[in-house]
Amino acid sequence: MVKPNEIESKAQRFAEQNLKFRAFLKNRAGNVELDAQFLALHEELFEDFDCCKCANCCKAYRVCLDSNDIKRVSEHLGITESDFIAKYLVESNEEKPYIIKETPCPFLCDDGRCQIQSSKPEDCVGFPFTDKPNRLSSMYSVIENTQVCPVVFEIIERLKAIYGFRNKW
Repeated sequence: MVKPNEIESKAQRFAEQNLKFRAFLKNRAGNVELDAQFLALHEELFEDFDCCKCANCCKAYRVCLDSNDIKRVSEHLGITESDFIAKYLVESNEEKPYIIKETPCPFLCDDGRCQIQSSKPEDCVGFPFTDKPNRLSSMYSVIENTQVCPVVFEIIERLKAIYGFRNKW
């Protein structure tokens, strides 16, 4: 598997090929089959992967939060929701009303652990979403995540092998 500190440059070298693979899959993969393959690879690869040793997602993304996330995290921190919003969030143009102000995430500890692990936002819990259904319709997002997450990069590389993709398409 690609090392976390090398993933961005390696993924950039594969960016054009990955977009071709996305188009290739659109004509060759069924939703149910592809979702099952994603889920199986997700479970296999994350079984032995320590996200805390990587934490690239926490360094690269600004997570969106909804009211449930805000309530849970502010309670965990022992501050009011309004203080939490004022200190850590800005309004979002995304489907959720708020987004973390800065990167890296202010709750990322030096050792890669999450300060709010037991109450972290749903978008953090779900990342990189490779175990969710409808991956075929969200392949562009999955491809973007290859630049951050070594597991997603590996999933895409294995899917290329499964589907017999060659970079001539």
